Amino acid sequence: MNCAPESFKRLIVGISGASGIVYGIEALSQLRQLGIQTHLVVSKSAMLTLSHETDLKYAQLCALADVHYQNTDVGAAIASGSFKTMGMLIAPCSIRSLSEISSGVTSSLLSRAADVVLKERRRLVLMVRETPLHAGHLQSMLNVTHMGAVIVPPVPAFYTRPQTLHDIVRQSVGRTLDLFGLDSGISRWGEEPPKQ
Repeated sequence: MNCAPESFKRLIVGISGASGIVYGIEALSQLRQLGIQTHLVVSKSAMLTLSHETDLKYAQLCALADVHYQNTDVGAAIASGSFKTMGMLIAPCSIRSLSEISSGVTSSLLSRAADVVLKERRRLVLMVRETPLHAGHLQSMLNVTHMGAVIVPPVPAFYTRPQTLHDIVRQSVGRTLDLFGLDSGISRWGEEPPKQ
């Protein structure tokens, strides 16, 4: 149960161009079920990924969020620290987005919003979706970790005995939402599985 004040019951969700757009879609779904207001920003590359990995249209993706912004709208509410949020989840997070955030040189609303979350000392969670990784990737991850972000690659938890791809995605996203103090009712090690 989230005990955050009402003004903080909103989360920025960024979707960037890495493979794995299902993670962002699932995050929006779980957040809606939890009563968290979502503010969505999608990169241009993510729109291409959307068409390759799902049957959803961009308008349908945006409809999953309470508010959505164009990635070029650097004057949007989520670009300001005075706009209170619980933080930001980027799911999936491409290496390009990671690198922009790491350098502090932001060229889009997605990376600007992430930068604002960091400067305001709010929670930034990056579901980095890339493999294999070279030293530059790892250095960028280390940089953003030093800045206060949390790197959460979407690694499956097989102790839950997943039966479907959705089971794996749901568990990965649920563990990520744990980092914001949100319990979506996922299976946990050492606990009885939740009743469906």
